[in-house]
Amino acid sequence: MGFFDIFRRAPAIQETGALADFIDKNAAFLIQKGMYEYSRARAGHYAKVLMSEPEFLEAIEKARWQGFPLGLAMVGEMVEGVLRPAVGEERRAGLDQLIALVLSVFDRYPVPLSLGASAWEEARADLERRLDQVGLHPPKFVKDIPIPLAEAYFELMPIHEQLRAPDFPAIRNYLRVSLINIHDDLIGRLDVPAVAQLLLSGSSVTRD
Repeated sequence: MGFFDIFRRAPAIQETGALADFIDKNAAFLIQKGMYEYSRARAGHYAKVLMSEPEFLEAIEKARWQGFPLGLAMVGEMVEGVLRPAVGEERRAGLDQLIALVLSVFDRYPVPLSLGASAWEEARADLERRLDQVGLHPPKFVKDIPIPLAEAYFELMPIHEQLRAPDFPAIRNYLRVSLINIHDDLIGRLDVPAVAQLLLSGSSVTRD
């Protein structure tokens, strides 16, 4: 990256492939950043030691894959709220196509060795169910989207439960603030009418 690259705006999102990449990147970032930062904070001066321990590396590898579908659910619901005004009365069709797009992101990855095929397939089914339920209620404020999933995310932290017990509010707030920042980035980049039209036309990637 050159010096002047830091001043360039991120490219606009004008088609469904770019939107899928945005969802993928930010879902992973949302989940992993919180896990690593929380673990470092809890370990304090011993953070470097912790981060090199095989047991910790194994635990956080499993946790981040368990958490990835939660990140996809949160980012996916946020994206649906941004696109919903543009799909109008075709809201259900738009949601169905967005669900297919988010699931295509999930399907980019092979079964994690730390989870196994059965757990990975179950995680996919849970993700699809959560996204489908988005159509049952009005759009939420972005800050409220993580609330139903915050406890499940917190339980994945690779820190002994006796050490993390008081910290749930901080983790929930991390998710809320981070998703607001992701939303702001999306608003600045997404060509809403163009992408909504592409979704409604079926221009999204589906599972074979």
